[in-house]
Amino acid sequence: MGSKTLFKWPKQITNSLVEQLIKAEKDVHKAVLMFDSATAEYGNGFRHDHKTFGLMISRLITVNQFRSAEGMLERMKQENCKVTEDIFVTICRGYGRVHRPLDAIRVFHKMEDFQLRPTQKSYVTILDILVEENHVKRAISFYRGMREMGIPPSVVSLNILIKALCKNNETIDAALQIFREMPNRECQPDSYTYGTLINGLCRLGKISQAKEIFREMEQKGFSPSVVTYTSLIHGMCQSNNLDEAISLLEEMKRNGIEPNVFTYSSLMDGLCKGGLSFQAMELLEMMVRKHHLPNMVTYSTLINGLCKEGKLSEAVEILDRMRLQGLKPNAGLYGKIISGLCAACSYQEAANFIDEMLLGGIPPNRVTWSLHVSMHNKVVRGLCNNIDSPRAFQLYLSMRTRGISVEIGTFDCLVKCFCKRGDLHKAARILDEMVLDGCIPDEGLWNVVMGGLWDRKKVREATELLLAELKQKIVESES
Repeated sequence: MGSKTLFKWPKQITNSLVEQLIKAEKDVHKAVLMFDSATAEYGNGFRHDHKTFGLMISRLITVNQFRSAEGMLERMKQENCKVTEDIFVTICRGYGRVHRPLDAIRVFHKMEDFQLRPTQKSYVTILDILVEENHVKRAISFYRGMREMGIPPSVVSLNILIKALCKNNETIDAALQIFREMPNRECQPDSYTYGTLINGLCRLGKISQAKEIFREMEQKGFSPSVVTYTSLIHGMCQSNNLDEAISLLEEMKRNGIEPNVFTYSSLMDGLCKGGLSFQAMELLEMMVRKHHLPNMVTYSTLINGLCKEGKLSEAVEILDRMRLQGLKPNAGLYGKIISGLCAACSYQEAANFIDEMLLGGIPPNRVTWSLHVSMHNKVVRGLCNNIDSPRAFQLYLSMRTRGISVEIGTFDCLVKCFCKRGDLHKAARILDEMVLDGCIPDEGLWNVVMGGLWDRKKVREATELLLAELKQKIVESES
């Protein structure tokens, strides 16, 4: 009934009009009502064709309403409407987008129910989805099935197959073999073929082979993309070929290819791992001048490199720049700063960063739990050893409030610290909580506590008086 008031149709309804209205309607639910009302409003014989059905299915797929989209397919079958391969491809790609490759395959096989024979377009769509989802064995098997059905290889399908074979060391040689045989199959490799191989070889650490393919690519007149350059630069940095990586960056610029944030980040990572964090910072400035905004990977790389070299003030400066850019540091980044400060015995500052992290809305969770436990215990022990007992106790209380595990070594440091300062009340409290947590104090810790109690004047005087009275009674009994 709602469909009758949704839109006032003219007496003559055309498929092109329905298409225009469905495209213009932003609300998919209303678009479906409009689609249904076109055939319900008048008994004038209007019927949807494959174009209006296809458009409606595409709209449903866009908002992940897959069941409704497949329901439209069945409706097309019931109404004897022509179903095209493109409609099936649309649904398959939608499932691929939401990482449901098995549903994509199911819909692919459903084409048989509609007397449709899949062409290379459908096979390539499924093949690409399987490779993107790392279903390598299934992708290779699917490719063989495609060939058995008489679908000839193409540059596109072979590129996808090569991409699948480049995923691991066991199949990379097969990828290279297919690459060499492509001309015999009347399929000339293109720039994507070369780029895929170079990326795969670099990820597997086969840098010398990647460089050979790269030079061959240039000799054949193909221009490497920024992605291809970045893959090779990253691979060179991973294998400590920093000079070659820097030379390749310069070659990029000479060839008019602008490095992107990933290119700069890869090179910075190599420089930081090589102990050249200051050069990495210079690269950061160059990157910013080129109006490339650094990302989390860029900042994390720099902070890690600077902390490893003990350049903590510079690392903190980078952290501040990151926050000014609107990026929120994660627990891992804070962990690197805090570990660096602990290594430099700057435990008070490390404790301040823990407070900042927690106040900034980065509490412990399932992923960062062990990191928080490690950081907190390390800082508390450091504060104890540096005789900052108030700060150590404050952080200890924060740990207990948040349920962060206190290690037995931390309990030990805290008790000894407060006994040494004569604060036996806190020492006793911590000792009690230690036992409640299932940590058993050893003999040495008990001796420290007893020694602390003995050193208290009142306890000592009372004990001496008691001993004197006992001696007097012994003397009296003997006489």
